[in-house]
Amino acid sequence: MSWVEKASILSTQKITPQREWNVEQSQVDRWVRHYKSRLIKEANLENITTLSPVERKKTIERLIMQMIDEEKVIIPNDQIEQIIQQIINESVGYGPLEALLRDDSITEIMVNGAYEVFIEKQGKIEKTNVRFKDDEHVRHIIDRIIAPLGRRIDESSPMVDARLLDGSRVNAVIPPISIDGPSISIRKFKKDPFTLEDLMGFGSFSNEMAIFLQAAVEAKTNILVSGGTGSGKTTLLNVLSASIPRGERIVTIEDMAELRFNYDNLVRLEARPPNMEGKGEVTINHLVKNALRMRPDRIIVGEVRGSEAIDMLQAMNTGHEGSLTTVHANSPKDALGRLEAMVIMSGLPLTVEVIRGYFVGALDLIVQTSRFSDGKRRIVSIAELVEEDGEIIARDIFRFNREATLADGTIVGDFAATGYVPKLYQRFVSYGVEFAKDYFQAGAVT
Repeated sequence: MSWVEKASILSTQKITPQREWNVEQSQVDRWVRHYKSRLIKEANLENITTLSPVERKKTIERLIMQMIDEEKVIIPNDQIEQIIQQIINESVGYGPLEALLRDDSITEIMVNGAYEVFIEKQGKIEKTNVRFKDDEHVRHIIDRIIAPLGRRIDESSPMVDARLLDGSRVNAVIPPISIDGPSISIRKFKKDPFTLEDLMGFGSFSNEMAIFLQAAVEAKTNILVSGGTGSGKTTLLNVLSASIPRGERIVTIEDMAELRFNYDNLVRLEARPPNMEGKGEVTINHLVKNALRMRPDRIIVGEVRGSEAIDMLQAMNTGHEGSLTTVHANSPKDALGRLEAMVIMSGLPLTVEVIRGYFVGALDLIVQTSRFSDGKRRIVSIAELVEEDGEIIARDIFRFNREATLADGTIVGDFAATGYVPKLYQRFVSYGVEFAKDYFQAGAVT
């Protein structure tokens, strides 16, 4: 049977829309491979990557159109647009992830190998139809992310943390420790930071709790934000920091810079991993010690994870009031236990009694956050740290009372005062910060 006869038979067969799309997409993919290969050989991609996104698109579009004219091929306009966009994504962008990165409603992107990509939207995780060609394609995108930062990832160093140009946080893991292929996790960076009003609108806490937290920041109380992974600790820390009065000098310390403030007298410090020779590492511990020499009014540590905990507590104890930090823990009690373990890990010859004494002198409030099954992040407790009968106790001032779960999975409950009037209320008065004492009335739904 001749090729013409085969074509005639095929033309009489019914072609479904999906099959038509597959044929068209296959042709687009062939053109993409062809013109991308020419672009790599004939253009200076290093110069193109330094252009703004608009100029980058114009430059690549101009070069591809020149190649099409040279070859005198006829390609439909809609396919030309697809070809150009795919080449941009593959050559100077992040491939299949580009569309997800541009979607502001997506807060997290999770790549589990080449064929499974999940996203988080409004607190809910869902699977997408985004796919990579293969594991090598995923590795290529990882390399594109980390190359400008001077980081590396290979079998001897199979994990890496990085940050995109917009500030989004990236973690990548490859075999042999990632058994089913390379994995990428991206915590997206919000262009416009949330405000107290935004979080209240999301149902994260009540108006009275917001006013209390704002007053606590203005009155220079030391606050520890505690919570599990993805519970909104960093977001809350950023929101609380916006209440710091103007004119103060702030030093922020983070593993990966995520906090965003609009202050004149602000110094942002970021830890640095060791280089390829295993040298040049700068830890959070080093940065906290250095921050004490920078005449800060407030020190904000994105998260305490190790021996820097003792330096942070000492800073809070020695005049750096109003400092803020976060810790991974599921309750205020667990948070204190974690901090205690971190201080012990520092190797200093301190007894448990001395360590707990640091807690009372350094920390005023523990704010506990939690992510619920309905996707919402809520403050479940605002507690004051006090010493009673020789014991360190976190006394709840406000808490979230969970009442029921609706058929659609929505969690129902209310934020209420416990009736406990915190000792630091007098601090509000001394700082001239107004806060209605009636808000502390027991059972008052807020």
